[in-house]
Amino acid sequence: MAKTKLDQAKIGTFIKNLREERGLTQAELAEALETSQSAVARMESGDQNMTIAHIAKISDLLGRQILSLSTSIDFEVTGGRELKGSVRTNYSKNGAITMLCASLVNRGKTILHGIPHIEEVNRYIEIMESLGVSVRWINDTENSAVSTTLEIIPPAKLAFEKMNHEAARRTRSFTFVGALIHWSKSFSFPHSGGCKMGERTIAAHKYGLGKFGVSIKTLSDSYSIKYTKLKPAEFVLYESSDTGAISMIIAAAGIPGPTTIRFAPPNYQVQDVCFLMEKMGVKIDGIGTTTLIVHGRENINETVEHWNSEDPIESMFFLSAGIVTKSTLTVTHCPIEFIELEIEKLRQMGVKFSMSKSYRSDNGRTLLRDITVKPSKLIAPLEKLHAQPFPGMQNDNLPFFVPIATQAKGTTLIHDWTWENRAIYFTELNKLGANVRLVDPHRAFIEGPTKLKAAQIVCPPALRPSAVILIAMLAAEGTSVLRNVYSITRGYEEIAERLNALGAKVRVVKGV
Repeated sequence: MAKTKLDQAKIGTFIKNLREERGLTQAELAEALETSQSAVARMESGDQNMTIAHIAKISDLLGRQILSLSTSIDFEVTGGRELKGSVRTNYSKNGAITMLCASLVNRGKTILHGIPHIEEVNRYIEIMESLGVSVRWINDTENSAVSTTLEIIPPAKLAFEKMNHEAARRTRSFTFVGALIHWSKSFSFPHSGGCKMGERTIAAHKYGLGKFGVSIKTLSDSYSIKYTKLKPAEFVLYESSDTGAISMIIAAAGIPGPTTIRFAPPNYQVQDVCFLMEKMGVKIDGIGTTTLIVHGRENINETVEHWNSEDPIESMFFLSAGIVTKSTLTVTHCPIEFIELEIEKLRQMGVKFSMSKSYRSDNGRTLLRDITVKPSKLIAPLEKLHAQPFPGMQNDNLPFFVPIATQAKGTTLIHDWTWENRAIYFTELNKLGANVRLVDPHRAFIEGPTKLKAAQIVCPPALRPSAVILIAMLAAEGTSVLRNVYSITRGYEEIAERLNALGAKVRVVKGV
């Protein structure tokens, strides 16, 4: 989470006082944090950016809560400013959390690189640690206190009775079940949460796991999960669900023999998990297609190391911000295969842009490009904009077309058929001067272009709609306030600082 300079100074002084009370030197605290003494010195002087994960770790070491995570954080946004320069696409949220789930198939050590410091990752780590799993950040550079590398080592036996149900309910954590069935034949798992955009179905997970012999019974606040013996299977995924496919891949990886999964969307997070399973010695045929054959292994116990891929949804966030603010902005490390259709839609809407040649991600598999958007005269598309299972438009990228449509001449129809509530949040942009007309819970007409103006808005309880409001505020003349931005910090790391580095003016303030 981004902090202001004043906050960093206060936190740094507090850390210094606590360290001295405990009789620790900077060198001793640095050793405990697995960082350098110079990094600790920068923390205490307020010159080192720290994430909530690092503050929490220091709190544990010094035996005192440094920052209340229940404190509401607001963004004060001075809009109408042109963005300039370049920004790197971070590693993906969805890839990170699904690979955390997948790591529990392995009884050995799993090292994951490119894991973002975001609230969603923190919740998954809390679940894993409550089960007895050792999860720690490994410093990958001596010059920074911020690591993007996690080391994961499971215990001999998981403590199901100690599972952190609160953390599990705040995320789409049911994907863990695909791995947990390899640790126990009978356990319960709390109902999952995440963004509040409508009903969260587990149908693809439930019916798919049933093919392996797993029985899932829905109780009032949890699921009862049991089986006698696991077996490989051949089946059609009930729906084209990314997390459903991932659960099946994880489950099949630990069941000896070939399992065939049909109608599996070959999206980026699905491929990420396949790449990780291959590192564990699991052969998978058909990666990148809708039919996967997973050749499972019993008792996987390997030392593996793997890189997460970049986040196409974050690439689209910054592209949308650049377009709406009429800026010349370069977004680097865009996973081009997973936003090609979005780029084509933008081209048809009149967006001017250029792209670099392709190059490989750190995982050696994902193709990346740098994309530069330029000030453009936008027009509304003739056809509706809607998401589809990959290779269609990414579901999470559809909302980013809403602020773009507010600046396009004509009427844009956005059909968000997946969620029965998400389109309702699009009307929040009307408070900023947009003209968004809701037809039904799934469809909205956006008339443009409209001049956006400052306003105060409370973040919806959903990540992408909240991010869309932030983008619109960047273009709105005057000073806006976006209240309670936890929904945004779930998925975007240091977003205020990164926007400010591009010329935006976003001030992070504690809510009242």
